[in-house]
Amino acid sequence: MKLLEILLLFIMAFLPPVLYAIWIRNTEKYNREKWKPIIFCFIWGATIAIVASIILEVVLGSIVVSVNSSIYLIISAVLIAPFAEEFTKPLILGFKTVKKELDELEDGLIYGAVAGLGFSATENLFYGYNAFISEGLLFFFVLVSIRSFTGCLLHASATAWTGYGYGKKIMKHTPIGSVIPYFLLAFLVHAFYNFIPIYGFITGFSIAVFVALMFVALTIYVVRNKIRKLDKLSEENVL
Repeated sequence: MKLLEILLLFIMAFLPPVLYAIWIRNTEKYNREKWKPIIFCFIWGATIAIVASIILEVVLGSIVVSVNSSIYLIISAVLIAPFAEEFTKPLILGFKTVKKELDELEDGLIYGAVAGLGFSATENLFYGYNAFISEGLLFFFVLVSIRSFTGCLLHASATAWTGYGYGKKIMKHTPIGSVIPYFLLAFLVHAFYNFIPIYGFITGFSIAVFVALMFVALTIYVVRNKIRKLDKLSEENVL
């Protein structure tokens, strides 16, 4: 790849998630989150969470293959990948830099979403590179353009829910088990999204893309609406 092509790949992979992260952070009208923990969450998602999820997927995948290799790809996409990714992305909220900022219920939603966006940026890079090498520039543009909306907002909206659960746990001093329902919600959102391409083999590519677009539009709307409501409620309680 030429230098210009590499630069284009990085810009198309990382620019949309960065802009989305700013958009999510600015959903709060009052007491917006500091940039340092926001950047920290994004970098975590783009680096350590990626590596950790790959390792976890390999470990879990080796168990599934030994049991039933014929349905490995479906199980890997719909169960293993969502579990591994939704487990590793929100771990950053337990680090002091972020944990000390969890003083409002909407904060967990924001930091979880940003970690998910960091993850999606690197994922865009991987998918974009493979598309460019194997199929050429046109397919690369189409794939990354679609993923810049669907993949990015899926990772943001799914991980936001685990972040929300962890933020509630910190603020209300509840057991760590109280986060599990929110993790399961994140897992189910991600699993359903990963199931859509399988559904597309039956209904057609165009319908699958449409379903994916509508689904992520709905999920990110719900997340941002929740942030706005909790933000307003927090401000009213202060007043």
